[in-house]
Amino acid sequence: MNKVMLIGNVGQDPVVRYLDNGVCVASVRLATTERGYTLQNGTQVPDRTEWHSLIFWRKQAETVEKFVHKGDKLYVEGKIQSRKYDDRQGVTHQVVEIMVDQMEMLTPRSSTPATANDAPQQTPTQQVVTPSQNDDEPPF
Repeated sequence: MNKVMLIGNVGQDPVVRYLDNGVCVASVRLATTERGYTLQNGTQVPDRTEWHSLIFWRKQAETVEKFVHKGDKLYVEGKIQSRKYDDRQGVTHQVVEIMVDQMEMLTPRSSTPATANDAPQQTPTQQVVTPSQNDDEPPF
C-alpha cells in the first residue's frame, strides 16, 4: 500500500499553473517537524524538520490557489511518487512528491480582520477537500 499522512506548515505560497487543456496544478512545500528530546544521559537531540513537495490537481489545486498561504497548517493524505527529469544542462534529477488525495486546512480563518472593539471571533472551521471521481489520476 502506498499511503502517506502528513501534518505540517506551508513553507511558501503555492505555485499554481494551468495546463493547455485548462487543468489546474498546484505545488506546495510542506515542513514537518519531529520535536527534539533529551536522552537519559543528558544528550540533547535537536528538532528535525523534513520538507515535502505536495502536488494538487484540478479542483483541489484551485482551492489551494484561493485559500492556502505560507505559514498555514495542513493535514494531507496521498501517495508517494518519484520521477526523474533532465535539467537544461542535461543533469538528471530525481524528485519525490506527494500526490495529494485529501486535504484539511487546520489554520483557522476569520471572515474579517478582528479589532479590539469587535465581537468575539467566529469558531474556526476546517475545510476538507477531496477530489471528484474524475480526479483519480493526473493527466500525463
